[in-house]
Amino acid sequence: MIIVQAPLRISFFGGGTDFPDFYRQEGGCVLTSTIDKYIFVTIKNRFDAKLRVGYTQTEMVDTVDELKHELIREALRLTGISQGVEITTMGDIPSAGSGLGSSSAVTAGALLAMYTYLGETVTAEQLAREACQIEIERLQKPIGVQDQYAIAYGGLRFFEFRPDGQVIGTRIPISADLKRQLDENFLLFYTGVGRQADSILTEQKANIQDRLQVLREMREMACLARKELEHGNLDAIGSMLDQAWKLKKKLASRISNGEIDALYDTARKAGALGGKITGAGGGGFLLLYCPRERQDAVRHAMGHLQELPFRLERDGVKVIFNYRR
Repeated sequence: MIIVQAPLRISFFGGGTDFPDFYRQEGGCVLTSTIDKYIFVTIKNRFDAKLRVGYTQTEMVDTVDELKHELIREALRLTGISQGVEITTMGDIPSAGSGLGSSSAVTAGALLAMYTYLGETVTAEQLAREACQIEIERLQKPIGVQDQYAIAYGGLRFFEFRPDGQVIGTRIPISADLKRQLDENFLLFYTGVGRQADSILTEQKANIQDRLQVLREMREMACLARKELEHGNLDAIGSMLDQAWKLKKKLASRISNGEIDALYDTARKAGALGGKITGAGGGGFLLLYCPRERQDAVRHAMGHLQELPFRLERDGVKVIFNYRR
C-alpha cells in the first residue's frame, strides 16, 4: 500500500500568463503557493489482474482502455501499469470546480503513486512535465501549466514560463513570522457555486490574442507582488489582489457574475483589502486578504458562506506511506 499526499494550490498573481499560447510568445510568470488541503491517492497490488479505481464512483475493469477516469487512465498508460492494481483518490474539499487545482493534484499524485509502486524515483520536474503532458497534450484541456508545477514543487513560489518552454521556479524567501502573518491575513470562503472550468478556460484561451495587453499587465503585477513580499509589504498584496481581480475579469465573460461581484463588494465594504475567485473563476472559492482587526466584520458579512481555514504549505506532492510485503 502506497499513499501519496498532493497539496492543492492558490494562485495569487499571473494566472493566464501560464497558457502556452501566451508564454510561448512573450513569456509568463505567476506567484502561487500550495496550501494545507490535499488530494490523497492510494495504490496497492491486487490478487487478480483487474484494475479497480475508486473515487466518487467505483470502476472495476480488465483493461486500462476501459477506464472512464481519464486522469488515472492516462497516468497508467504513461507509467506502463496495465493490470493488477487498486487505486483510490480522496480529497479534503469538493474537487469538482473548486478552483484549487484539484485535477492537477490528482494527476501529479497518481503519477508519483504509480512510479513509487514501480520502485522508480522521479523528480518534481518530471512529475510536473508529465502532468502537463497528460492534461494539455493527451486530454487537450484548455489550461495552463502553473498548477502542475506548483503542486509538484510546493511552497510559496514564483514561476517563470519562458518562450523556449523552460520553467524556472524560485521559492520566495520569507521569514517564519512573515509567513505566519500571511496565513493569518488570508480568508477563504466557499461560494457554493459550482462551475465547469473548461468552458470558461476555453473562452479565455480563445481570447488570448485580443487580451495581450491585459495579460502583460497581469505578468507585471506578479513580478511586483514578488518584490512586495520579499520586502515584507503584506498589505500591498491585498491592494494588488483587488487590481489583479479587475484585470482577470477582462479575460473571459464568465469569470465573474452578479452573484460573485456582490459577494466581493460585500467583503470589501466590510474591510477586506482585496481578493479573487480562485482558479478559472465562475464559482468555487473566494480568497480574501484582510488584516486581522477587520476579519470579524468580514466573517459576519460573509456569514452565510462556509469558511475554509488554511495555511500555506511548504511541501509539494510526496509519499506519506509506503508499505511493501
